[in-house]
Amino acid sequence: QVQLVESGGGLVQAGGSLRLSCAASGRTFSTRNMGWFRQAPGKEREFVAAMSSGGGVYYEDSVKGRFTISRDNAKNTVFLQMNSLKPEDTAVYYCAAEVQVVARTANYWGKGTLVTVSS
Repeated sequence: QVQLVESGGGLVQAGGSLRLSCAASGRTFSTRNMGWFRQAPGKEREFVAAMSSGGGVYYEDSVKGRFTISRDNAKNTVFLQMNSLKPEDTAVYYCAAEVQVVARTANYWGKGTLVTVSS
């Protein structure tokens, strides 16, 4: 079992930045593919970014060049640095563990943190 706790969401103006953090429980964090998904109001949850245990990174097209995923295996934490935020980035952001990038899904989920971008 893996428990994931997100933090760092909030209200920001368009063009601003936020950094999300996700603390994970368990001893095998470094071996797990970690990632972020988001769900906007009235929409389905969508893949945002992932980082494999080997350091490979994957991004949804709309966030490439603006978002950066990283991880600190010593602290069992994964981050999502979000720059140049747009109103359409408004969503609940979910941390995920054991991400399957091709399938755009994961085995473990956090409860989410709300990001609101005002225009």
